[in-house]
Amino acid sequence: MKALRIVLWAAVAVVAAALGWLSYEMTTSKDQIAAGPFGVPFELVSQTGQPISEKAFTGKPTALFFGFTHCPEVCPTTLFELNGWLEKVDPDGTKLQAYFISVDPERDTPEILGQYVSNVSKRITGISGPPDKVMEMVKGFRVYAKKVPLDEKNPGGDYTMDHTASVFLLDAEGKFTGTIAYGENPDTAVKKLENLTRS
Repeated sequence: MKALRIVLWAAVAVVAAALGWLSYEMTTSKDQIAAGPFGVPFELVSQTGQPISEKAFTGKPTALFFGFTHCPEVCPTTLFELNGWLEKVDPDGTKLQAYFISVDPERDTPEILGQYVSNVSKRITGISGPPDKVMEMVKGFRVYAKKVPLDEKNPGGDYTMDHTASVFLLDAEGKFTGTIAYGENPDTAVKKLENLTRS
């Protein structure tokens, strides 16, 4: 019985230590995010073929969405909704800016991305570039993106992308302030963007 109590107390101590470590990691991560500009430095290409870096995400509050042009539903829906929210919150286009970063740079050249985005919005700018540099940036912005073959027997064939579907919100200094989830209530999304303009 005594041995059982010792084992149980040891298990409790291990769980408590694990929870403490997780709490520390989460707090540290949040503090690091809030301490400075979100993400990592990068040098990529805008949809017009011009160089673009992380400095573009400062000066005005910014909405970022990571997706790809072959996306069947999430990406076109999000771009359409984001454009509508921008028009509602900032009709003159002087308070907010927005970017669509490809997680599929192998297929999404700046030109293709530009055509895709332009069909939906004049307010959102596409970003792509060399695949290795794009994926470094995606990872540095804590975005999940994974290539998924459409045919498991042919992994080198056609594919789709699993990816984070939230819109990231940054203040005028490039600091992370929150997200708009895919499928979020439109009124809530608009309110978040209104609050962002005041940040």
